[in-house]
Amino acid sequence: MSFLSDDYPEIIYPGDEGEVSATLRRADTPPDYTAPNGNTFHYLSTRLTTDGLFGLYQNRMGPAVGGTSPHFHKTMSEAFYVLSGEIHVFDGERWFDATRGDYIYIPPGGVHSFGNISGEPAEFLMLFAPGGAREGYFEGLEHLAGMTDEQRADFFLRHDSFFADMTKGPAADSWEDRAALRKSFKTR
Repeated sequence: MSFLSDDYPEIIYPGDEGEVSATLRRADTPPDYTAPNGNTFHYLSTRLTTDGLFGLYQNRMGPAVGGTSPHFHKTMSEAFYVLSGEIHVFDGERWFDATRGDYIYIPPGGVHSFGNISGEPAEFLMLFAPGGAREGYFEGLEHLAGMTDEQRADFFLRHDSFFADMTKGPAADSWEDRAALRKSFKTR
């Protein structure tokens, strides 16, 4: 018998008394991973620390132009919350600029893309639910150039990232071309 309203998830913690189990990550904690291009990743909560409920990362993109090609995930949703700067986002239909305070949610299967074309740093939160082992994905990106087409496609499949061109993955589109177009339009 459950005392919960029908619109709540199943009970996860069965105890009748609460427990001391919170974690704190201080703001001055160094990044967990710094990519070769200088972008940083803080793994605030991972699949392992949340028992697979979600993953929450804080990402900082430098001013260099770059991003990922349109893709989707089959096992998880993804959400972005912009803390500072501006990211250029594709929602499967249109491109737009997201700035401080903007929030974007992409359900499983939702085509999306994001990157930086502003010439300024951008910082944002990424939430994955349920939590996937995305750390391996982000840290593995720097090794793509040394992989065969088959190895790259396998890497993307293992990390639930489905691109139109699975051999090129996130590098299939030119973000430099997208940035050049910025001179002629601005979506915000």
